[in-house]
Amino acid sequence: MSIQKTDSSQCVLASGNKGKLAELSHALAGHNIELISQSEFNVSEAIEDAPTFIENALIKARHASQVTGLSALADDSGLVVPVLNGEPGIFSARYAMQPNTTRKPTDADNINKLLEQLQSHSDDKARAAYFVCALVYLRHADDPEPLISTGLWHGRILHTPEGENGFGYDPVFYCPKNKMASASMSKELKSSISHRAIALEALNKQLTDRSQ
Repeated sequence: MSIQKTDSSQCVLASGNKGKLAELSHALAGHNIELISQSEFNVSEAIEDAPTFIENALIKARHASQVTGLSALADDSGLVVPVLNGEPGIFSARYAMQPNTTRKPTDADNINKLLEQLQSHSDDKARAAYFVCALVYLRHADDPEPLISTGLWHGRILHTPEGENGFGYDPVFYCPKNKMASASMSKELKSSISHRAIALEALNKQLTDRSQ
């Protein structure tokens, strides 16, 4: 999955997450885009106070572009578990955050809370879940036509973590089609079927259409 060439070879990724940078950079390999983490420019984290993935991605992209003057790519993603009324949702990265503290929870903290919340749901159907990825690409901070794409990756939540790869909820997200946890997949396999892969494919088409 690859994004087509743009007017600028440099694009700021509106995230300091090394896992996202690696995954998205892999998708951009061989094209005229150098994806650079916003941490390289000392960009502060944007205040994500919107109720949806798309709106938060737009907030992050616009903020990074305003600070750096570059085009920006923002990813807002998370895990949705319908039986938990959509949790962790937009709070996926800070699901286990404790009140009155600034310490961000670790991936293990978030996974442990999710498994605790699902203890009373043993049936595979009840443990259905899906990853959501919303991508926003801005040519500049005041771009009146941001490109927006989304991707959904369906699966279910395991009872115990499996695999050593990936990040976030990958160890407990099981993909029935491939019969393995996301964290057991190779980077190549995951990058071809994940929610980000689906969103990137849609974004790629939009960029291609725009260039014609």
